[in-house]
Amino acid sequence: MLNYIWSGLIVISLIFAAMLGNTSELSTALLNSGASSIELLLKMAGIMCLWSGIMKIAEESGFTAVIAKLFSPLLRPLFPHLQKDSPAFRSITMNISANILGLGNAATPFGLKAMEQMHTLNNKNDTASNEMVIFVVMNTASLQLLPTTVATLRQSYGSTAPFEIIVPVWISSACALTVALTIACIFNTKR
Repeated sequence: MLNYIWSGLIVISLIFAAMLGNTSELSTALLNSGASSIELLLKMAGIMCLWSGIMKIAEESGFTAVIAKLFSPLLRPLFPHLQKDSPAFRSITMNISANILGLGNAATPFGLKAMEQMHTLNNKNDTASNEMVIFVVMNTASLQLLPTTVATLRQSYGSTAPFEIIVPVWISSACALTVALTIACIFNTKR
């Protein structure tokens, strides 16, 4: 489906560029966008590698168990069928920790690992468990206290104060998480 959307956007752009006589600007943008995307990729790769490494060290050093204990009172009601010392619960807490720090790319491996571990505990192979649904919702609408990825993007595009968006990020991410969890919990109780 997404392929159709992107293809449609490209075709519409080409049609409007031809209709408005902006084909030279379109050509310039196409040629420059490749170089700028590589530059952005290199800038983002540094911060992603740093935080992915820190998260790996935290996992190997046992810090994940400490974080799991800290998050346990908050997460136990959302994941009642998971043991708090289980690998799935630790992966969930590490994913949430990375998302709170605004490190969505560093959180992805923990999220994938958590879903695999919860899938092994699920009795129905073709249906997501309530815990899996809640986790996906929490991962998608995550609370961000330190939006490092967005700040890195803002800085790479010339912002002099990349973290000035921090309060709106707190408000919007808290609202998104509250609404998403409320809806997910309501629908999970009806299953």
